[in-house]
Amino acid sequence: MTSLRNKTLVLTGASAGIGAALAEELARAGVNLVLGARTESRLTEVRNRCRAHKVRAECLAGDVSSSNVAQELVQTAFELGDFHGFIHAAGVLAPGPSVWELNKTRFQEVFDASVIGAHQLMRHAVPLLLKRGSGLAVFFGSGAADRVQPGIGTYCAAKAAEEHLARQLAEEAPKITTVIWRPGVVETDMQREARQAEGGEAQRLRAVFTKWKRDGLLLTPQQSARGLVDLLKGDPRAYHGKVADIREI
Repeated sequence: MTSLRNKTLVLTGASAGIGAALAEELARAGVNLVLGARTESRLTEVRNRCRAHKVRAECLAGDVSSSNVAQELVQTAFELGDFHGFIHAAGVLAPGPSVWELNKTRFQEVFDASVIGAHQLMRHAVPLLLKRGSGLAVFFGSGAADRVQPGIGTYCAAKAAEEHLARQLAEEAPKITTVIWRPGVVETDMQREARQAEGGEAQRLRAVFTKWKRDGLLLTPQQSARGLVDLLKGDPRAYHGKVADIREI
């Protein structure tokens, strides 16, 4: 069993969905948190709910793909004490268009959230964790990384890149326990966006996501969050450099 109590983690994507649920589950487990997301009002609400569990919690609204934002998240966590690493849950779906229909700005937004954000966290956190001699890096992966899904092609490519980046970190910095977490099919804003998508591949995409909803296959954010916290409280090292899929563990 691994004790997370009194350790400090950075958590991105913390203002809604799985990220918000995960923030509260971690706080309930005694983890001190520095929360990041782009929507300040919702992020502040999550921070306050975490504080109700008698842990230290701070938040910073901004885009984690920005070096300055990532650095401030990590530095704030370091200053809270017992800095243990990060969980990168931020993501953007951009559902509906064919890959060639997505404009450069929207394409970049998807890669910024998953890949560039992950790299910026690594840049600023890994040197501190290596100096400490241990730590934790969790990257939110997805089954989308292994499949071709019309309507979310850019997201699939971004998740494949993020998962590979995590495997690189696991190999190059083995003292840091690095886990790729696939959270399952979860009822979130992303799911709702996909069911209401517009664009050249929207019809095929809506059919897939609507069926998951109709067939009762969606987990709640809380169920997914509890799955990850249970893994981290157990033996996360068993998944070092590997995918941990909630549907298989």
